[in-house]
Amino acid sequence: MSHSPHIVVIGGGFAGIECVKALRGANARITLIDRQNHHLFQPLLYQVATAALSATSIAAPIREVFAKRKDVSVLMDEVRSIHPEMRAVNLASGRRIEADYIVLAAGLRSVYFGNDEWETHAPSLKSISDAIEIRRKFVSAFEAAELLDDDADRSRQLTFVVIGAGPTGVEMAGAFAELSRKTLRDEYRRFDTSDARVILIEGQDRVLPTYSPGSSEQAKRDLEELGVEVMLNTLVEDMDDMAVTLSDGNRVATSTIVWAAGVAGESIGSTLNSERTKGGKIVVSDDLSVPDHPNIFVAGDIAHVIDPKSNAPVPGVAPAAIQMGRFVGRAIKRELNATRNNRPSPDRSAFVYRDKGSLATIGRNRAVAELAGRRFSGYPAFLLWAIVHIYFLIGYRNRIMTMLQWFWQYVHYDRSARIIPTKSYEFRDKE
Repeated sequence: MSHSPHIVVIGGGFAGIECVKALRGANARITLIDRQNHHLFQPLLYQVATAALSATSIAAPIREVFAKRKDVSVLMDEVRSIHPEMRAVNLASGRRIEADYIVLAAGLRSVYFGNDEWETHAPSLKSISDAIEIRRKFVSAFEAAELLDDDADRSRQLTFVVIGAGPTGVEMAGAFAELSRKTLRDEYRRFDTSDARVILIEGQDRVLPTYSPGSSEQAKRDLEELGVEVMLNTLVEDMDDMAVTLSDGNRVATSTIVWAAGVAGESIGSTLNSERTKGGKIVVSDDLSVPDHPNIFVAGDIAHVIDPKSNAPVPGVAPAAIQMGRFVGRAIKRELNATRNNRPSPDRSAFVYRDKGSLATIGRNRAVAELAGRRFSGYPAFLLWAIVHIYFLIGYRNRIMTMLQWFWQYVHYDRSARIIPTKSYEFRDKE
């Protein structure tokens, strides 16, 4: 086995996991590298941030996923650079790993459009730690409001700003509004939780800009019915711990800001010395390989590839990442099988994205769906959204836990994952 072809897969997200799964039976050594020890179902990360689900419901240890695959080794490490000519990767731990094939599936990172200092005031939602921090800030704001006597101070504590009205921002704002108006309404004595303000800020002229105008308008109506203040054609000029300054000159006092406005390719992609888009995505050939480096593939959100059917870039969504990962894994497997049987390598086919539709949920019985040219909303879309997300979760345990938690929440509006870890000295008077 030590002389078997070696495949290095960078990233344990949807694309990386599916690529390794597709390589089953390839008679190769596979090394999967990720700086986290778990696969994370990012589309449901906002539910951890809004106390609907625990982190363990949407994550699975990567080693557990491949425990029965003796051909797979998992390294919790960070790739610092890739050397295309030598087909080697350098790790933060100091190791250097050579491979016959490299698959880069590193995903995207949040960007603040040249205002990196905003990250300390407005966490994004890319990891479990991000979600827990947002949840801590949200729940702590209500606890602080219960201690305050000044109305202006309480109003600031109970104002929540979400920047960016893509699916993550819309879902986050809707969940914040439901929490304030339903879940928490009987739990505080000194103020009415429904007085909390949830503000959704979007620089374009509609929410869910990548959806059809009809779905965008329906989502906006649903948000406003939940009590969300939607500000369109509005940009953020500045922010600090106390407020957000908007392009119209208004300054919104707030205690909690969530960033859902921009993403770019992980910086590791720059070490390939290949063409990249303005957003840091790597421009790849139609077979998802890096030009001039046929044994290096890029899959998932970080790949920029034109879909031959639509003549548009493949979107950075989970179904696309899953399809890319499977495509690359199967392509490598075919070539290895041909080599092993002394046959010429088969011609590579072009990746074709199969659009499975778009889904976004706004709240209980509120969602929008676009599927096979049809658009619908309300309870049918909400139910479809739940079914699809349960299906894509890794592991039967996670699926069962999530279904049970969702059923309980649907009946009781209960979001019980609202524990704030604290230390006793945090409440001592400071001299």
